[in-house]
Amino acid sequence: MDFDDWQYVTAAERRRKAERAVAALKKRGAPLSPIVIDGRRIAETFWGRAWCENLERYSDFANRLPRGRSYVRNGAVVDLRITPGTVAALVSGTEIYRVEVTVTAVPAARWAAICRDCAGEIDSVVALLQGRLSDRMMARLCEPVSGLFPSPREIVFTCSCPDRAMMCKHVAAVLYGIGARLDREPALLFVLRKVDQEDLVAKVGATLERGPKKPLTARVLDADLSELFGIDISDAVPPTARPPRRPRKPTLP
Repeated sequence: MDFDDWQYVTAAERRRKAERAVAALKKRGAPLSPIVIDGRRIAETFWGRAWCENLERYSDFANRLPRGRSYVRNGAVVDLRITPGTVAALVSGTEIYRVEVTVTAVPAARWAAICRDCAGEIDSVVALLQGRLSDRMMARLCEPVSGLFPSPREIVFTCSCPDRAMMCKHVAAVLYGIGARLDREPALLFVLRKVDQEDLVAKVGATLERGPKKPLTARVLDADLSELFGIDISDAVPPTARPPRRPRKPTLP
């Protein structure tokens, strides 16, 4: 049994407790960035949903994730901040617990492969962050192991609570809280994995056929001059100018 479960607390009471904890921390002047969930869904947009779905793929996390969902929905994650490679959070339980999640950077070779596979497919950062991508691109970015999301071995976490389980529910709540935060600020995923989202965006004209520029032909010049002067250049000027014939001298008898 979890440490916080020795005394049963209803969801409503847990929410009130979290609200009191937030108020107390704010009174002490602590700047907070809580996770606020409206309704039952933790994430609504592509990146938030993709993060949460990735978590649920891993059997390593299966036992603790349900309690984490309950905690994050009830406002227990009273502060969550994402910086390069690290998530620092405060979670309200029997008391306020400190959680730290460390996520390794995307390996350079994997990131290069992702960028290569996406070349010419993503035309703007806005489209990328809004998840307005083809099904093929979304599947590539979300691939287990070779995609953008971390695997269990790329995540290390600690919590100040007395629970000695591999993953306590406070950590699970924070992992879901990351998904909720990405729902509103998807660019933080790239910050967390220490990669540049600009690398995924194709350069202007990258998909166009490349080749040496052809010189302007006389026909193109003729067309431009015709429009400029309102005359038919092809009739007014012969295409090839020939020198005038010199008159032949009369032959003497």
